[in-house]
Amino acid sequence: QVQLVESGGGLVQAGGSLRLSCAASGRTFSRYVMSWFRQAPGKEREFVTGVSRSGRSTNYADSVEGRFTISRDNAKNTVYLQMNSLKPEDTAVYYCAATGIVMVVTRQREYDYWGQGTQVTVSS
Repeated sequence: QVQLVESGGGLVQAGGSLRLSCAASGRTFSRYVMSWFRQAPGKEREFVTGVSRSGRSTNYADSVEGRFTISRDNAKNTVYLQMNSLKPEDTAVYYCAATGIVMVVTRQREYDYWGQGTQVTVSS
């Protein structure tokens, strides 16, 4: 079992930055690929970015490539999402998720554990 708790969301102006964190319980954090998803009002939840178990491999949605950076610290059981140059269309609830699959995957059904989400609101 893995429990995930996100933090760091909030209200920011367009062009600003936020850093989200996702803390995981348990001793097996390094065995999981970690990803961030988001769900905007009235839209389906979508993949944002993911990082391999070692942290050496990452994958980004086209919409955030070059603006967002995912990283992880396996010693601290934490994954981060640095979001720069934020846009109003980045407004959403952001979720971290963990999968035992050995590579970063974008399909939600492949993820075994989910956090409760943290709200990010970008004002224009």
